[in-house]
Amino acid sequence: MTNKDEQIGFHKGALTTLAKEKEEFLKVLSIIDSLMQMHLKGLKELGIDLEKEAKQAFKNKKLDNIVIHEVKNDKDV
Repeated sequence: MTNKDEQIGFHKGALTTLAKEKEEFLKVLSIIDSLMQMHLKGLKELGIDLEKEAKQAFKNKKLDNIVIHEVKNDKDV
């Protein structure tokens, strides 16, 4: 077996291991996503809509950025 063959084997082995690790990681992410959805549903049933709050916060942030930009432009004049 040559040095090149050893390097090829090393890289192939690493890729196989990493592919399996990625598979397991995706399983964990799926479980986490399911748990998050469960808690979001629980909050929604209690009258708290985080998605709606996030959209409103995003709109407020955009509005804040527009106001800050206008104030900066007024100072430049």
